[in-house]
Order: sequence, then structure tokens, then C-alpha cells
Amino acid sequence: ASLKTFFHYLTTKTNWLEINPAQNLESPKLDKRVPKYLSLDDSKKLLNAVSNKDENARNKVRDYAIITLFLNCGMRLSELVNLNIKDISFEDEKLNVIGKGNKERTIYLNKACMDAIQAYLKVRPKERIKPSDMDALFLSERNERIRQRTVQYIVKRELRNAGLDTQKYSTHKLRHTAATLMYK
Repeated sequence: ASLKTFFHYLTTKTNWLEINPAQNLESPKLDKRVPKYLSLDDSKKLLNAVSNKDENARNKVRDYAIITLFLNCGMRLSELVNLNIKDISFEDEKLNVIGKGNKERTIYLNKACMDAIQAYLKVRPKERIKPSDMDALFLSERNERIRQRTVQYIVKRELRNAGLDTQKYSTHKLRHTAATLMYK
């Protein structure tokens, strides 16, 4: 590609060459990688790993809501972390997120997502929340907006608890999973 561009420049822009010797060069075909994703059974196994935790497990309801949103909505990590309560329309069962390139998009929520969010909101801390994070949907143990690294840790821990390969799967792979399962 760089040779083709270079010789194109020499023949058309500078006129140093009359004939482009790289004009008929063929570019090598690169194999397209298939994205990794969890199967439907693995997705259920992951959700069960979170929901079957001891009732007194810390942040069980929050973690379940996070995993549920990843698996059902195809959200990016940054979109999930930046979710605010006001972004959710409970009547219309949808939420608005600000994604890559500051683009706003609407995600329609299924019953599993709505149930998980509502269950979390019942146990979400209501006091001693950092003022700038009052509207954040997901809070850390320090009562401030949850950080991306914390969510990555939660997903990795739950993948491990479900017996899934943490080297193969990540938060972004859960995005692929959502898209693939919706397509299927």
C-alpha cells in the first residue's frame, strides 16, 4: 500500500515518473478474525455464577445488573460506567447512552435488564454519596461513580467464578456476545 501510494505520488503529483510501476501490484488478502463471544450456555453460566452467590455477598445485586446490561445491551465499558439514573426511561423501558465520538444512542431494555436495574436501585446507597456522583447509576464501595477498572475486575472475577477463560473473555467480548446472540 505504501509503495502504491508513493509511486502514485511520483506519477501524478510531481510528474517525476511517467508510468506507475506499482499500478498493477496486488495487495495481500488478510484473513478476517471472527470475534470471540460467549455461547448462550456460557452466558447463562456467567449470570448464574453471580446470582447464585451467597445472599450476603457484597455488591451481588450491582454486579448482576452490570453483567446483565453487558450481555443484553451490547454496551461499551465507558457507556456503562457513565450511565446516570436520569438516562433511564422506566416507562418506555429504554436508556440513552453517550458512546464513541460523543454520539447519543438509545438502547431498548428487555425484562431481564429492567428487573436487574430496579433490583439494584432498591439496594443502591442513598447516603454519603459524593455530590458530583449523586446521579450515577452504578456506585463503588466508596459511594462514588464506579470506575472502568473496577468493572473490568468484576467481570473478570465473575468469569473466573463461572469457570470461563479470563484470558479469552473481557468486558468488550461481552459486547460481542450481546451482538451475536441478538443476531442469532
